[in-house]
Amino acid sequence: MPEFDALLVLSFGGPERREDVIPFLEIVLRGRNVPRERLLEVAEHYFHCGGRSPINDQNRELIAALRREFDANGLKLPVYWGNRNWHPFLVDALKQMRADGVRRALVFVTSAFGSYSGCRQYLEDMAAAQREAGENAPELFKLRGFFNHPGFIETMAERTRSALDQIPADERDEGRIVFTAHSLPVQMAASSPYVEQLSEACRLTAAAVGRAEWELAYQSRSGPPSQPWLEPDICAVLRRIASTGARHAVVVPIGFVSDHMEVIYDLDTEARRVAEEAGVRMIRAQTAGAHPRFVRMVRELVAERATNGQRAAMGLLGPAPDNCALDCCPRISPRRA
Repeated sequence: MPEFDALLVLSFGGPERREDVIPFLEIVLRGRNVPRERLLEVAEHYFHCGGRSPINDQNRELIAALRREFDANGLKLPVYWGNRNWHPFLVDALKQMRADGVRRALVFVTSAFGSYSGCRQYLEDMAAAQREAGENAPELFKLRGFFNHPGFIETMAERTRSALDQIPADERDEGRIVFTAHSLPVQMAASSPYVEQLSEACRLTAAAVGRAEWELAYQSRSGPPSQPWLEPDICAVLRRIASTGARHAVVVPIGFVSDHMEVIYDLDTEARRVAEEAGVRMIRAQTAGAHPRFVRMVRELVAERATNGQRAAMGLLGPAPDNCALDCCPRISPRRA
């Protein structure tokens, strides 16, 4: 692969001990004018889970699996790792890559859907880290979005199927499927393909497990009540499902590639408590993580970009472009009511 000489996995990052939590959140929320009380409220979610986010461990697992996948397929491409918000920081990864002689690297961003925080902000962070790393920092080329790539859909379908299989066979057809993703301010979502891509990925995943009926709910909103955010909220959906007499709900966090605190706290703790109180058994499907099909998808994305090969995509929207438009997914500050 003469054009590219490394793959960089670029992720969100997360704390790995209690002492990391507040500094980590201060980095995440910098420039956002978020009240200190809200930061401390979110910190309690991390403390509830021991102060350690699972995301870094899952990235380590993914990177190890990618290295095995590359080796098994004769792909001589070293894999590096950098985070947006915590160690190992992106700029440090770039400095190491430069020291190792890397000049042109592909970048796999652990975000499947187009939005400011899931797309444009990563591009901005890449450019800022290159400037900070200084002269001869590697050139970076972000791999395209993969919301409708067969590897992602097949992975999420298997995760969904495994969750459905936990429902007794005679009740399985009655189990409700609810996909979830991080809520965004409505105004910001309208400036990106976020909802359209999410809806298509949900439709494709549900179809792959033989279901025509499903719902998309949102979670983890953090803005003031005066600002409209994407709805319905997952907790409201679980209560409504209970009111219909349904006994089982499979919750699929399709908007998250790996377990974030929003998954293990907002779903596994808060949403599960709501479901139990409402009398619904909630089964949470796994995220993509280091599923073998997902790992192979990353290799396929690398290969298609390096060889200018055919872009695999399912459904109606076609493949995401290799290069985002200059004005894609802009940051829009929601208007205050």
